[in-house]
Amino acid sequence: MPRLSRDAAWAKLCEWTGSEALRRHARAVELVMRAAAPRYGGGGADVERWGIAGMLHDADYEKWPELHPRRIVEWLQEQGEAEVAHAISAHYTKWGVPYESGLDKALLACDELTGFVGACCLVRPGGILSLEPKSVVKKLKDPTFAAKVERHEVNEGARLLGVELGAHIQFVIEALRPHALELGLQGR
Repeated sequence: MPRLSRDAAWAKLCEWTGSEALRRHARAVELVMRAAAPRYGGGGADVERWGIAGMLHDADYEKWPELHPRRIVEWLQEQGEAEVAHAISAHYTKWGVPYESGLDKALLACDELTGFVGACCLVRPGGILSLEPKSVVKKLKDPTFAAKVERHEVNEGARLLGVELGAHIQFVIEALRPHALELGLQGR
């Protein structure tokens, strides 16, 4: 069966997600996952698959929040994308799906942290261009800042990847920095 292309994945995301903010988050996680593939997936990691997992991880959330992520997982399975479907299932920690691959672990590690880093950029004049890991760590300790971000998932993701949290934060910042303008992370 032919593999799902990035263009087809983006079309599905846009079909199911009208919110510009959710699309921007999907794009940000896609970019971080593309950067994560060679680092955490070994030499043979499929950068395109990792990017598609990042892009589509919340694709059904806006349209069917009560079914998230069931709809996107089913659709991916129909497309022959079992590996991506499994990673998205595992990233939804309420299902308790085991992390079996680097892709599974990286999606958990990158999703919440990418959103949190984006929130940190919105309150800094220099945005991501001046953001340092220590500032992100400090904000993580404030439960009222970006309160919906699951801090335990941020910490668990770094643990699963076998990296120190500060180093993982630096990795996410560096993956997003070249795309600051596209993602609206350039600061106030």
